[in-house]
Amino acid sequence: MSNHDNDLTELFDKKGNLIGALITAELWTKVKPHVTQFLPKAEPDERPEPISAWRQLKEYWDFPYPIDRDVTCDLCENTTENWETDEPRKFRLVSANLGGLVSFKCSKCQARITKRHFKDEITTQCTAFVDEKDNNYEAKYKFTNKL
Repeated sequence: MSNHDNDLTELFDKKGNLIGALITAELWTKVKPHVTQFLPKAEPDERPEPISAWRQLKEYWDFPYPIDRDVTCDLCENTTENWETDEPRKFRLVSANLGGLVSFKCSKCQARITKRHFKDEITTQCTAFVDEKDNNYEAKYKFTNKL
């Protein structure tokens, strides 16, 4: 292994062939915008829809209004009267719970549509999909060994 300014560590096999490199997080933040265009785009594996949680919510439904199956994306105007029966699906169920919180992902623009079912009303929020993570919300941990 060779080291350049402690930011880059080149990795060699036992025959001396360069096989890779390790870079520090600080250097990665500097080169990432220039390098990512050359990296293959991996499609993230989508989790299966939590249909059992949706069924459980329907089973224990105790709101004074009927179950709503309509979903609308305010960003791209994708809409459906019944997301369960659409073929192909216009919206994917992302989460559901007994408290009445149900979230969908728009298949057109990837926005998140969140429906909050309260006793007397339903509120809906549409949040645009963001491809890049905001580093201001990234957790940082400092480990100390105090025994």
